[in-house]
Amino acid sequence: MTTNFLERAIDFVKRATELDRAQHYEEAFDQYIKALDCFKLALKYERNESAKKTIATHLEQYLTRAETLKKHLSQGERRTPVPAGGGAAQKTQGSGGGGKDEEDEEKNKLKQALDGAIVREKPNVKWSDVAGLETAKQMLHEAVIFPIRFPHLFTGKRVPWRGILLFGPPGTGKSYLAKAVATEVDATFFSVSSADLVSKWLGQSEKLVRSLFELARENKPSIVFIDEVDSMCSARSDQDSEASRRLKTEFLVQMNGVGNSNDGVLVLGATNIPWNLDPAIRRRFEKRIYIPLPEEPARERMFQIHIGGTPNNLTPDDMHELARRTEGYSGADISICVREALMGPIRRLQDATHFKRISGPSPADPQRVEDDLLTPCSPGDPEAVEMSLMDVPPQKLATPPVAVHDFFEALLHTKPSVAPQDIEQHLKFTADFGQSD
Repeated sequence: MTTNFLERAIDFVKRATELDRAQHYEEAFDQYIKALDCFKLALKYERNESAKKTIATHLEQYLTRAETLKKHLSQGERRTPVPAGGGAAQKTQGSGGGGKDEEDEEKNKLKQALDGAIVREKPNVKWSDVAGLETAKQMLHEAVIFPIRFPHLFTGKRVPWRGILLFGPPGTGKSYLAKAVATEVDATFFSVSSADLVSKWLGQSEKLVRSLFELARENKPSIVFIDEVDSMCSARSDQDSEASRRLKTEFLVQMNGVGNSNDGVLVLGATNIPWNLDPAIRRRFEKRIYIPLPEEPARERMFQIHIGGTPNNLTPDDMHELARRTEGYSGADISICVREALMGPIRRLQDATHFKRISGPSPADPQRVEDDLLTPCSPGDPEAVEMSLMDVPPQKLATPPVAVHDFFEALLHTKPSVAPQDIEQHLKFTADFGQSD
């Protein structure tokens, strides 16, 4: 629907421009109005944010020209030349060297549309926050950190990797690794999804891809991270639309660095379904690293990371047991399990009918110890006072620690999200094309 409105708008604009140049301003004004109506409808139904910005820009340009013509016509002048104003007026009146200015203006707009893809604030995820995945970390060090810090090591035939594909089941830490790269590396980091590059406006998608790589080259050293890369680089087929084929072709050309050097630019892709990638795209990713489900030591480390500084009474043996019981869980599954367990003490507070006074760190200042804090207890406790949670003054409520039974309870409600057949597919792809972590 959006494409039809855009096509009609472009047809009206072409006729309006021709009439404008011929100084048939009244007819041109009518065509501009029809074009504006179509642009408004296209803007209403468009879902892609980059395309919406471009449509809005065109809408503003042609609206400016239409208003100029309306003012001119209201003064009773039909054939007197209308001076060029801005935006669309320059396009209708421009000649000679105007084409270059328009081209530069379009490039700037495309780059502005991609400006949101640049990660300006570090995500604050360090390498130490990523449990396991040692091979992936090593490859990213070789491709990103060492060339920037020790450029003299990469001379002659020794060149860093230009394309790395991280693949594996959902929730294993592929995007988390990318955040660690963004935090640890002093380089321009572009985080891109298919929504940033795919547009229903014919010809717009490949221009956005080209502009993305131009921006990356201008701001090198740079890293282009494309999450769910399979969504826009799936295998080519006869059922592909013209726009999809052109997008994939442009992506291949830019990754290959045809006509431009990609020195200092790393393309980092992540996908859960690598077998759907086009073979030519797959080849462009020189290193294809399998990110598997975490092993037991990594799972234990994940529990420690996700619990953090939350008050708890877990012992090292408890941690070992939790890691043992979570065979087949992904990093995301463990994160959800921990979040569920951390709510256990809150639920106990909600269900409590009796509280007693204890000594403990003050909720307002953990460095200060108070003797009259309240904590849940059984009705039979000699010091029990009958009251509900809402009766407890907030500044007097002791923070109950998380216990191991909270985690055992959480495991009853949190199941692995990755099926065994998914693992088999990834192992087969790794055997054929990849590299195990």
